[in-house]
Amino acid sequence: MDTKFYVDMEDLYGAHNYLPLDVVITKAKGVWVWDVEGKKHLDFLSAYSAVNQGHCHPRIVKALTDQAKKLTLTSRAFRNEQWPLLAKELCDLTGYKMALPMNSGSEAVETAVKAARIWAYKKKEIPQDEAEIIVCSNNFHGRTITIISFSTESLYRKDFGPFTPGFIVVPYGEIGALEKAINQNTAAFLVEPIQAEAGILFPPEGYLREAKELCEKNNVLFMVDEIQTGLGRTGKLFGCDHEEVKPDVLVIGKSLGGGCYVISAVLAEREILELFTPGTHGSTFGANPLACAVAREAIRVIREEKMVENSAEQGIYFLKKLKTIKSKLIKEIRGRGLLIGIELKPEAGGARRFCEALEEEGLLCKETHENVIRFAPPLIIKQKELNWAFKKVKKVFKELS
Repeated sequence: MDTKFYVDMEDLYGAHNYLPLDVVITKAKGVWVWDVEGKKHLDFLSAYSAVNQGHCHPRIVKALTDQAKKLTLTSRAFRNEQWPLLAKELCDLTGYKMALPMNSGSEAVETAVKAARIWAYKKKEIPQDEAEIIVCSNNFHGRTITIISFSTESLYRKDFGPFTPGFIVVPYGEIGALEKAINQNTAAFLVEPIQAEAGILFPPEGYLREAKELCEKNNVLFMVDEIQTGLGRTGKLFGCDHEEVKPDVLVIGKSLGGGCYVISAVLAEREILELFTPGTHGSTFGANPLACAVAREAIRVIREEKMVENSAEQGIYFLKKLKTIKSKLIKEIRGRGLLIGIELKPEAGGARRFCEALEEEGLLCKETHENVIRFAPPLIIKQKELNWAFKKVKKVFKELS
């Protein structure tokens, strides 16, 4: 059975809420994947940064299989031995006092929203049901109804209303707009240190630090979504670390599961997360022992194998290489660590055709917001593999220009 068979099968029986490239992957190891026809590809997307540690990392796979033979699920009706250990290790890693586990990134963001609201009513004493959370234009925090309620992307919102109230949108990176939006009912400010889905967009230098100071001044929670930028992707453990800022609420996910199992978490100080009491929030699969065992090893792998440091080093190297490409179709190349975007000019005809051409060359990446090619290889990538990728990128730009 070839690629066409699987593509036709998916198109016939699967809902069309994605537009993937027509490559059908059957196995993977490290930074490489193979399709059903045996062709080898370099993964330059890392499952949207969920595979920071590389595909099928042997230590993480072993943790998965060892735990799967013992115990996979208890629900939160009972305790298991893995969750308390992961909770402590997460707090030790991040410097927070409490952790609340969930499954997907969207669930973690929803949890952060609920945490901000319960804190607003119980601690800040905002009148019931009047709490507001400030977010940024072009944000991407997930796909649930509440989350798309504060999205500014029309594609995410059209035909899905009515929407959840209680959110104020301000321009990303404009500290004056944030200051103006804060009022007596403001519970929190939720932001991404880099807007990856919007096209690898950076706020001005110092923005996160100023935003944190503004939140502290006004008794507003500073909440940061590090689901995609966290755990080494940007060359620091967290994106906020570039400005030495510690959020009041930190949201993580994706590579917390090492590409082997889904798990996310919200971290904060005790006075915030202790407001959740039995029955106020939960998840059948949250903190399941299989996910926790995987996450514990995934964290150890990142630290012990110095993946954060490699991300910083290789990111600088590859960004410098990319900027040597001379093409009238390139508007800007920007990135931090191994999160890099090539923004194309309108006359380039969109980023999709470049991603399709790169796939033909054996390099897998994906377009974002039509005109940006996103590169986010696993954090284990070496210079020789980046050199190979660079030759492919340079060749495609020469052929399509």
